[in-house]
Formats: sequence, structure tokens, C-alpha cells
Amino acid sequence: MDVQTYVVGDVHGHREELAAALRASKLVDDADDWCGGDAHLWFLGDFVDRGPDGIGVIDLVMRLQEQAAKAGGSVQTLLGNHEILLLGMHHFGDTEIPSDSGGFGSRSFARSWQINGGRPADQDELTSEHVEWLSTRPLVAHAADHLLLHSDTLEYLEWGDDVDEINEVAAEILAGDDLAEWWDVWRRMTSRYAFRGPHGHQAAAELLVRLGGERIVHGHSVIADQLGILPAQVEAPFLYAGGLALGIDGGLFAGGPCLVVELPWEPED
Repeated sequence: MDVQTYVVGDVHGHREELAAALRASKLVDDADDWCGGDAHLWFLGDFVDRGPDGIGVIDLVMRLQEQAAKAGGSVQTLLGNHEILLLGMHHFGDTEIPSDSGGFGSRSFARSWQINGGRPADQDELTSEHVEWLSTRPLVAHAADHLLLHSDTLEYLEWGDDVDEINEVAAEILAGDDLAEWWDVWRRMTSRYAFRGPHGHQAAAELLVRLGGERIVHGHSVIADQLGILPAQVEAPFLYAGGLALGIDGGLFAGGPCLVVELPWEPED
């Protein structure tokens, strides 16, 4: 019997909504403790910013990771661009990003963090344990024959030709103190929509050939924006690019649902 595998998209500080969604999927109990047995649960990143309790989300996921492992299950997470932003703000603050192009004004992690919904409480409550844990999460992974990404972008290929190489290069950057390299990770992971439009199927297919997997699953780009509807109208993941890409960001921070999606997922007839 195959192990049940679930994925969760962008939470953005909404801890209580996340816990409720996990309870509804019978992965945590009323005390928010793991009850999913040997199930596998993947978070695709963006725990923080825009919502009230980003560190509470991280603490919940870290605790569930320990509990699931003891129960024979697994809880894992990718890094989202907002984790890069959180860590970049922590490490570099308002230090100006070096640039030889000019014309873009002053750029810093502090400025981007503030513009993109950074919450002072997240920085205040960030501990060395959080920093170490986040900094060692992968950017890319495989689960249940799917390729898991945070961002719907091809920029991951700038760090390597396979999943292991991408994660190794990213880990080296995040273990270092090169501001320009950190900024490059943030900048590349903010890009999106690589699998939309007339060439989206081809882009998705080529990425799957390069990195492996039968279908891409990603967060980052809100489903409502993809479909031209309100976040509150989102009821399910968004399967597109000829069935090769599955978007699971319900737009929780904007009033959409926290989607907990079991893989493989297919639309109802």
C-alpha cells in the first residue's frame, strides 16, 4: 500500500488556519499534535510575512516534524522566497545590495522585507534554532513521483542540473555571508508564471525531463490570480500546463483557503 502524501502551499503567518486545515485532513489532532501515522506531509514554503504568527507556523511545523518521525511518518519543507527574505533581513538588515547596473535605487533585504509584508514580531521571535533549521531546508524535492517547487520558475536551474546539485549549491550560499549571492537567491525565487501561456506546457515538460517527476507541484503564485477570481472563490488546486503543473497556493493571506492536497490530485468530473 502506497504511503499517503500531502502538500501544503503558502501559509504566510496564518497558524490557526493551517492547524484547522491539518485537523480537517486528519493529520493533527485537537491539540495540534501529529496523528497522521505514516503519512508524508510536505510544506512548499512561505511560512512567514503578511500574517500574524509566522514564527508560530515554523514552531508548529518543526514540532510536527519530530512527532511524525517518531510515528513512522514524515514532515518536510521546502524554502520559499519569504524564508530567504526573513533570513536575509536577519543576517544583513539594511545593508545596501552591491550593484554595478545602477538606476534601481537603494536595495536591501530590510527594504524588500518591509515592502513584502515583513512582520517585526517574526524577526523579534526568530531564534538561532529557527535560523539553523530554515537554512538547511532544500529548495527542490521529489515526493510521490512529483517535482516539488516553491516558485513556478525555471530559475532553479541556475543553481544546478539536478535536484541534489541545486540543493547543495543553495545550502552553500545560505551557509555563507555573501550578500550578493543571498540576494540572487531571493531575486530568482520571486519570479513566477513559467508554466503559463502558450509555452507553459513545453517549459514544464522540459523542467521535468531535467529534474525528474511526472508533474510539478508549486506554491508562490496565488490560484485566484491565475484564474482571475477572488481568493475566497478558490476551492481546489489549479491544474494547468496540459496537466503538468499543479498550483496549490490558495491565497490564504488574502482570504483564500489553506489547501492541504493529497497527491496525486485530479480534478473532479
